Amino acid sequence: MQPLYQAADRIEAQLLQDLLARHRIEARIFGDALSGAAGELPVDIYPSLWVLDDRDLPRAQAVLDGWLSENRARAEAGSWVCRGCGELVDGSFDLCWRCGQEH
Repeated sequence: MQPLYQAADRIEAQLLQDLLARHRIEARIFGDALSGAAGELPVDIYPSLWVLDDRDLPRAQAVLDGWLSENRARAEAGSWVCRGCGELVDGSFDLCWRCGQEH
């Protein structure tokens, strides 16, 4: 078992675990319950994702790198106007939150 990534929160860790599962990489989240002790513990309290089979680590790292790159690009993307309804949508979204039209 090898550590792969320290997530910002439980939601990010779960998203990554699900993504890895879709690539047939088994991973576990550790430390996700520690966030309730924020302010009480002097250590890192963020959940971490661990790959169970050491042989899967290079593939898991490639999946993680792609996911992080995609998220970075979305965060840097500017807002866009939906062609379906004219709603202004944040650049991090692929679908209009008002009508569901793709970007």
